[in-house]
Amino acid sequence: MKKVLSALLILALVSCLLPAFAEEAEDFGGATLNVFNWGEYIDEDMSVIRNFEKMYNCRVNYKTYESNEMMYTQIDSDASYDILVPSDYMIERLIRENKLQPIDKSIVDNLDLLADELKGLYFDPDNTYMVPYLWQTVGITYDTTKVDPEKVEELGWEIFRDPEYDGHVYMYDSERDAFMIALKALGYSANTENEDEIQAAYEWLLDMDKAVHPSYVTDEVIDSMVDGVKWIALMYSGDAAYVLSENEDMSYCTPKQGTNISIDAMVIPANAKNPRLANLFIKYILEYDQALEISTDVGYASPNAQVLAELSGPGGDYEDNVAYLPRGGYELDEFYHDNDVLRTRLSELLVKVMMSSD
Repeated sequence: MKKVLSALLILALVSCLLPAFAEEAEDFGGATLNVFNWGEYIDEDMSVIRNFEKMYNCRVNYKTYESNEMMYTQIDSDASYDILVPSDYMIERLIRENKLQPIDKSIVDNLDLLADELKGLYFDPDNTYMVPYLWQTVGITYDTTKVDPEKVEELGWEIFRDPEYDGHVYMYDSERDAFMIALKALGYSANTENEDEIQAAYEWLLDMDKAVHPSYVTDEVIDSMVDGVKWIALMYSGDAAYVLSENEDMSYCTPKQGTNISIDAMVIPANAKNPRLANLFIKYILEYDQALEISTDVGYASPNAQVLAELSGPGGDYEDNVAYLPRGGYELDEFYHDNDVLRTRLSELLVKVMMSSD
């Protein structure tokens, strides 16, 4: 994503601001902050990270993952991190399992910067354990030169079973997202535990696989859609916003059957080695300058109310980008909820779907 300011101007501004920060910032003597975040989820040149390192005389060891489940496997193996950025349903699980420590609100004293949509969330209504990082919906990115926009709006998720697009479809390698579109297409809740409904969704996905032979992908879908490699993709709205900004032929649809609303938030594991530095990092990320740079670069909706309004409003980088701002208040949209049985069941069934490919 093109920066709002040129790289040189940003560097000049940073060099001017750093001395002022340095006078007030603590010196952590080269301590290491271990951050575990999603791939493609920070500003491209990582200046946000570098500036934090300079401010607090520390080193940020920044690693990435491709799914909540992959992240959980890592922390469940006793790997030590200071900051994680899981999604809502995974945070729900981590709280239940006592794997998080509370946010220190004497340090993170800027929660008033949060957009109203991100306050009082079901999985942590008082922000006891988490502070939102970015948020999004799941939808359909498509090439308007190959796919009729009216057809996408009419069919919604059923576009993924239209044989006209055989060989031209990307599907996320994610059990929750794949089953969400099938369940929503069938009129069911994305959180259903009803075995008949789950089986119907499984059959729907088998039909999809046979009809369009999708390629199952993760982050590589972003550049591939920018390059127009395929015509249709299941995508998170933030990735879609970036694709739309880079390729004018692409558009985005949030289906009328409903979708998933997802919030990724910063949390501090119970075994974090540098919790004070972690809290300072959370406060820093939520501030205007960092929130602006991250959201501008990656295309996901900012949790900072001012940044969200500026980027999506008149003159903003995403003013005319239909993917940037998640729709609100739509009754068929849902958050995922944590459910051990459902997660295991859907994972097993998606593997069967993928293995059924010709």
